[in-house]
Amino acid sequence: MGWYRRGKFALDHFRSVASRVVPKNQNFQRSWRNCQSGYLDSASKGAGFNGFFLFCSIYPRLRTQGVVEINTSFHNPFLLGAKRFYHVDPYNVHHFRPRGPRRWFQNPKHFFVVVMVGSGVLITLYFGNLETVPYTKRKRMILLSKAMERRVGESQFEQMKDAFKGKILPPIHPESVRVTMIAKEIIDALQRGLRKEQVWNDLGYASEHAMLVKGDGRDTLSALSEDKVERSWDKEDKILDDKSVRQSQKNGQERGSLTATSHLDGLNWEILVVNEPNINAFCLPGGKIVVFTGLFEHFKSDAEIATIIGHEVGHAVARHSAEGITKNLWFAILQLIIYQLVTPDIVNTMSSLFLHLPFSRRMEIEADYIGLLLIASAGYDPQVAPKVYEKLGKIAGDSTLRDYLSTHPSGIKRAKLLAQAKIMEEALTIYRNVRAGCGVES
Repeated sequence: MGWYRRGKFALDHFRSVASRVVPKNQNFQRSWRNCQSGYLDSASKGAGFNGFFLFCSIYPRLRTQGVVEINTSFHNPFLLGAKRFYHVDPYNVHHFRPRGPRRWFQNPKHFFVVVMVGSGVLITLYFGNLETVPYTKRKRMILLSKAMERRVGESQFEQMKDAFKGKILPPIHPESVRVTMIAKEIIDALQRGLRKEQVWNDLGYASEHAMLVKGDGRDTLSALSEDKVERSWDKEDKILDDKSVRQSQKNGQERGSLTATSHLDGLNWEILVVNEPNINAFCLPGGKIVVFTGLFEHFKSDAEIATIIGHEVGHAVARHSAEGITKNLWFAILQLIIYQLVTPDIVNTMSSLFLHLPFSRRMEIEADYIGLLLIASAGYDPQVAPKVYEKLGKIAGDSTLRDYLSTHPSGIKRAKLLAQAKIMEEALTIYRNVRAGCGVES
């Protein structure tokens, strides 16, 4: 019987201790159920919660033994740690408290701060990277630094040398000498303009009542108009619209805005002629020009070659590569947002038709205009340019869909844009002054 008395004494002592430990709370049973069903089960897998789980597991057995004396002054540290994630509504029901960014944004003050700070960052980013294109005075934002753009161009140029190793004509080759001399004249004209940046703003020389001069741009336009091609203008053609060019140049001068030409200072210009049948040429950032011999089969005169090189240099002048990288970044962000609503295939197709391709065609049109002024300032007849683009269109196979489904506008469209009266007369005025020995900057 001794063991029975000792066991009964231990049980009574345990009951008396339990009556002082267990808090008297009406919602304790509900809290215990919450602990056992969700939060505590996941947390009890760790060693730190074994004691608390044991306490919750023995509580029903204590309750069935008739324990009614509960000490309300007890504060269990484990229980307080669990209650930290609960809140009680007016109906005395326990809920999980929201955590993370969603909870943080539910506060109107926090949301207002985020909106204001985000707006300030975007505005600073936009105006801090705003640049003006030479000649057209178009404003745009570019995130890529000029030094980084130059390094990218030089890296691509080295890759081109390795890719066409054995096909690059030596510098003393007649075609290399010819292309180098043409490119040098265009670059010299560009650098003369950089020393004293000047935009042609004689708004009166091309008025409606101006006398027609033999060989001006209107006979070029009339010759192109003989082709039965429908004249359709898109919004992207505004870049070469007479009023648009004049107004953008005038606004730039009134505001005293400086054009972004520092990326052209101190460039190490290099010209490569590659013996390939490709009808192509391009100018990488950093002043690296590559011309393929396939052009010489279709374009024989120096003025025609100068038109193509001037167009490619126009891309470098306007920093179209850096602008394209910036635009693609925004396009990618926009696509990620639209992906949440539409299937990726549809998003990719629509973004290509309405974002990437129109942007590319707009840059080509702008490079046409800059190249036209460059070849005129280099002493080449600008009236050759529309014919060159018309010939390029025929070689590439012009069609009506090309103006919507290609990275380049159709050749006939590019020719008509450059042959506009005021656009061509602006280039002809530069050309005549250069031929007269006036030394006009482009």
